[in-house]
Amino acid sequence: MKAYVITIIDNPKSVKSAKKCIESGAKNGLTIEMFGAFTPNDGPINFLEERSIDPRGFREKYSRPLNCMSAFISHYSLWERSRDLNETIAIFEHDAIVTGKVPVDVEFDKVMTFSKPSYGSFNTPMNLGVDGLIQKRYFVGAHGYMVKPEGAKILIDEASKSAQPTDIYLGTHNFPWLQEYYPWVCMAADSFTTIQNETGCSAKHNNNDKYEIIDA
Repeated sequence: MKAYVITIIDNPKSVKSAKKCIESGAKNGLTIEMFGAFTPNDGPINFLEERSIDPRGFREKYSRPLNCMSAFISHYSLWERSRDLNETIAIFEHDAIVTGKVPVDVEFDKVMTFSKPSYGSFNTPMNLGVDGLIQKRYFVGAHGYMVKPEGAKILIDEASKSAQPTDIYLGTHNFPWLQEYYPWVCMAADSFTTIQNETGCSAKHNNNDKYEIIDA
């Protein structure tokens, strides 16, 4: 199974974080390669409109819209890769750390997170292995999950109707069949953001003034 970490290639902080993700994957038997992230400089509104995706779904109070769109497009591009290669893939964000063996051999239905929620309140699964989405009605952070080709196609097709910030988009309101693997084997180890604004950082990190907002 191929695994990718979304990386802003010309941003040293992103590359450094992605290398930590790759190293943590190697320690747990998983080969992860960098995947060049889409950024605001790449024209996210044009990309979305060419695919009949409404950019207005990314305008919310916690994020910088163009950055939020770009993050979604990075994931979307990997969904396209899974669909086109007809292969199951694992997707990581640059701040992800692999903390255990990623369940590459388990059976799951279309899309499954294996990551510990990265913010706010959440539910902890009571059962081991694969279950429905338990942590919340959406992925509490899209920093580590797996997608099958058939799942990727559905995610792509639905985007023209209800695209929004990636973690919220990956929710049971859109996809009631989403699944979760426990114990979690991935976590977000972030000290900076390329997406959120000050309001988002305050909400997610309890006014931690050491959390850095960077341009990307």
